Amino acid sequence: MSTIKLRNVLAPDLERCYEIESLSYSKEEAASKNNMLKRLNKFPQGFLLLENDKEIIGFINSGACHEVKLSDESFKEMLGHDKDGKYIVVMSVVIHPDYQKQGLLSLLMKKFIEDMKNLQKEEIFFICKKELIAMYEKYGFKDLGQSSSTHGGVIWNEMSLSLIQGKK
Repeated sequence: MSTIKLRNVLAPDLERCYEIESLSYSKEEAASKNNMLKRLNKFPQGFLLLENDKEIIGFINSGACHEVKLSDESFKEMLGHDKDGKYIVVMSVVIHPDYQKQGLLSLLMKKFIEDMKNLQKEEIFFICKKELIAMYEKYGFKDLGQSSSTHGGVIWNEMSLSLIQGKK
């Protein structure tokens, strides 16, 4: 029986995270190793790993800010990041292709959302491809419509989830 564990990233994890990122996104969409290192160094509490028997098989990474501009490519380099910002911008949500469609994303998303609530963040934002909207809506995210982001030459939709009880 395999052991699933969720934890925050550590420096030695970066190589495996980059490998999974590169498998999961096109070259144009995938984060650079340097940008992933910046995310680790500046906001490790927003970089959550999913392990299966001590092997990293997925992760979410993010930054915090006071003003959200999902089309701002510079934020992917953590420019404008402020750990005290009330908004979270997710840059990557990744499950290794060999482990997809096994319910593992649900564990990762629920823990990430819980962690951001515990950090007293107000809202989580990210962009996703149209075919993934329904999947993220299962976790309470709302589709805000097509994004002006042209990251990787792809059409994206903006998503958000309020973490304030009673606010939608």
